[in-house]
Amino acid sequence: MSRETDEVHEAIAGELRLMDPKVRASRSLAQQLLDPDFVEVGASGRRWTYDEILAAMPEMDGAVEDGPRYEASKFTGDLLAPGLVHLTYETTLGGRRARRSSLWRKQGADATWRMYYHQATPIPLDSM
Repeated sequence: MSRETDEVHEAIAGELRLMDPKVRASRSLAQQLLDPDFVEVGASGRRWTYDEILAAMPEMDGAVEDGPRYEASKFTGDLLAPGLVHLTYETTLGGRRARRSSLWRKQGADATWRMYYHQATPIPLDSM
């Protein structure tokens, strides 16, 4: 169950910005949205660090302006503690679907929301 808070809305806005091809193609824009301690477990099962994802993101799906784009739906979110939001949602990209979970945290001198952890799990084609 989602708790509609300003913090949840800000985390969702950050999540959607990370799906924007202009952000995905720009290391400097993506850096503004990823926590320096960022870790991802991708749909492939690969573990990505902050530096690895920033280097790879411009070449990943969804990073080309006229290419396939992420379509996100079914967002839910909870403020787990001050400065920590958990989001879940689904995406479709080029016919592939995934369930996603991310943690966003707000800390440090700039006190902006940044993605701290992300995990994607493929949804089989025959699953609803």
